[in-house]
Amino acid sequence: MPPRVLGVDGCPGGWVGALVVGDRVSWHTGDFASLLALDADVVAVDVPIGLPDGAERRRADVEARALLGAQRSSVFFVPPRVVLDAATQAEATLLSRGAGSVGVSIQTFYVLDKVAEVDALLRAAPDPRVVEVHPECSLRRLGGVALPPKRTVAGRDARLDLLRTWLPGLALPAPLPGRARPDDCLDAVACAWTGARWLAGTAEVLGDETDAEGLRMRIVV
Repeated sequence: MPPRVLGVDGCPGGWVGALVVGDRVSWHTGDFASLLALDADVVAVDVPIGLPDGAERRRADVEARALLGAQRSSVFFVPPRVVLDAATQAEATLLSRGAGSVGVSIQTFYVLDKVAEVDALLRAAPDPRVVEVHPECSLRRLGGVALPPKRTVAGRDARLDLLRTWLPGLALPAPLPGRARPDDCLDAVACAWTGARWLAGTAEVLGDETDAEGLRMRIVV
């Protein structure tokens, strides 16, 4: 039996998963717990796992930004765990600064709910199948070059062409699953590519620390 590789990316209203078995892809949406319930050998998800407590930067984020060079802004520095309790961006910034770190951007604030969702699940029930990935890092390793912005037509087509070097029959699903956008679906497949590398023992690991809750702070590429 070929490995069952699940790549997961956040999307409006929840998550989108690309489950790759051999050269076939099936699409799934829902909350993260429902995707964890799928029969998969690895779950490669684009979300920070393992959070700092104070001003320190995760080595994984520093190394991922270095890998991407001019595109490094797509990797945000993960704020301290205390910000997960914030109801507003202003409160998140106050909590972050109180912990000795910096302010929290609006873009970072809007993904904190997904960070908190995964953090709570993995602290309650650690799942060794789950690894943190970053699709832009995955695509850079797969293709070796920077790609156009992912929400442009050129960026979508470039990503689809590149991912077809791994899955020749890949096509965007029609209709799109749930509220996922085309770039969310392609990011999920990029995550799955890294998940396949992880299972094969050929993936790189950026960073590799452990946070105060025992979660690994690393990005697999």
